[in-house]
Amino acid sequence: MEQIEYLETETGPDTTGTVIWLHGLGADATDFEPIVPMLDLNQHLRFVFPNAPVRPITINGGMEMRGWYDIDPGAPLAGSEDIEASTAAIDALVQQECANGVPSEKITLAGFSQGGVIAMQLGLSHPQKLCGIMALSTYLHDHEHVAERLSFANVDTPIFMGHGLSDPMIPITRAITSREALLGLNYHVEWHEYAMGHQVCPQEIADIAQWLNQIYA
Repeated sequence: MEQIEYLETETGPDTTGTVIWLHGLGADATDFEPIVPMLDLNQHLRFVFPNAPVRPITINGGMEMRGWYDIDPGAPLAGSEDIEASTAAIDALVQQECANGVPSEKITLAGFSQGGVIAMQLGLSHPQKLCGIMALSTYLHDHEHVAERLSFANVDTPIFMGHGLSDPMIPITRAITSREALLGLNYHVEWHEYAMGHQVCPQEIADIAQWLNQIYA
């Protein structure tokens, strides 16, 4: 996968760290950018919003749209190669931040839905220590084999998981299964559930800000 496009914004000068935030299926880099001004942050942070490549999506009848991987309801692991490619592309952004002087332990990977799958895939396997992993309305890809792809560097990295109780796209049970897999491997998971569907709500935005303030304290 070639270098991906991204938007970037900073909440002020002298940023403390970087949050790389991935959108969901069919959205784009502009999706979460409007949330940044709503975050009540104690530190100035840089936010990077990458654009997923356009690809045909099987679950949507082969329609082309931005997606980090294909979803085929008949073959749950069909997107594995796409996931690996997208993970590598986001890792290139992590390395770019490091090259620009941001220590890896000041970089947080965040993602919504499909984007959260990539954020967790990269965050749990990354050989460098990261600041945090934010997984919104998402799940762990191939959770039964997650232990095989973990990196020791991020066993203590804080993980934020938030999910809607009435999510029609990714049932909350799937997120709970992912959470339990992580807890079983002794990860630190901060879990939140909200009275919402497949979206982000004001309370979740407040909780995200509080979590970011904790990990960047």
